[in-house]
Amino acid sequence: MTPQERDQLIAIYRDGLLNDTLPFWINHCVDRECGGFTICLDRDGSILDTDKGMWQQCRFTWLLATLYNTVEPRQEWLDLARHGVEFIRRHGFDRDGRMFFQVTRDGRPVRKRRYVFAETFGCIALAAYAKAAGDEQAAQQARDLFRLLLDYADTPGKIPPKIDPQTRPCKGMGIPMILLATAQVLRETIGDPLADDRIDRSIDEIRRDFCKPELEAVMETVGPNGELLDHFDGRLLNPGHAIEAAWFILAEAEHRGGDPDLIELGTTMLDWMWRRGWDEEYGGILYFRDVYDRPVQEYWQDMKFWWPQNEAIIATLYAYLLTGDEKYARWHRLAHDWAYRHFPDPQFGEWYGYLHRDGRISVPLKGNLWKGPFHLPRMQLVCWKLLERMPSR
Repeated sequence: MTPQERDQLIAIYRDGLLNDTLPFWINHCVDRECGGFTICLDRDGSILDTDKGMWQQCRFTWLLATLYNTVEPRQEWLDLARHGVEFIRRHGFDRDGRMFFQVTRDGRPVRKRRYVFAETFGCIALAAYAKAAGDEQAAQQARDLFRLLLDYADTPGKIPPKIDPQTRPCKGMGIPMILLATAQVLRETIGDPLADDRIDRSIDEIRRDFCKPELEAVMETVGPNGELLDHFDGRLLNPGHAIEAAWFILAEAEHRGGDPDLIELGTTMLDWMWRRGWDEEYGGILYFRDVYDRPVQEYWQDMKFWWPQNEAIIATLYAYLLTGDEKYARWHRLAHDWAYRHFPDPQFGEWYGYLHRDGRISVPLKGNLWKGPFHLPRMQLVCWKLLERMPSR
């Protein structure tokens, strides 16, 4: 990557974040009447559904506070982060300390899920806001929520199982992966004495139980001790998810001064899952694959969702920064060029989320309970800052 290429990419990521992605959401989603953010938006920013997903309330709050903390202390960002925190505090929590997944526009509960992913996003939102606002109450609330998360993650049976544990005990990579990322945010923003230990434990579990050198794959679901489950769900690979976990590990390697063991782990995961996930015929990262290249049960398996492309763009750039291997610069260019050729909406801004395998638009909406201001702006922010740290080669 030449200095000119680096500078060009910095401008694409920085300007895309500040002049396109962020204005789209700020201009269309802030609910001044009921609080929080109305994220379920059509292509042009008009409202499709007034219900509010707590994932997106928390993720956008995290983004706004993180921009305040790392880009510039812009009062608008802090005010909007506070707007988000107020809605989260008022309407996000059930009596047991868990969080709702979906609420009405005015905050009445609609749905609460078994998993604790909403709580992880609540944790990073409160932590980033606490740093931005100097709010010790928010910091303590984030630490308390983190401990609740750890209790659920570490206590067998506390998270209601999806599969009967007597018939087929299993576990997913999502829990150690999200706890790794959550602990990293806590450490960066407000500090937490439990963060480093949880980071180590999460990485160890991913390496020990989900990484399969004999198959050159990162599994999504395994038995309690990493056993391969020869069923549809057990054979399923989620390349975007594994590549996202890879860059969390590469970020940890950078935090530790270029830890060679973690660089090896993160780049190995990326190598395996790039080969599994990259579509040689049409380009882009496929959604699901089978570890034995057998048919996959999910009908959207060959679609191109926005977020796996975002994670591949980050991971390949991180790998290039830490290794200098030009292979990763080539992969980054492949992922970047394909995504930027197909996903951006030049008329209304932001990105489409759901494409057919060949890049045709499947659904033109910009936001729903799953897609919102998170994966794309995080990619733009992380890549912008990575490129600024990258030495000239």
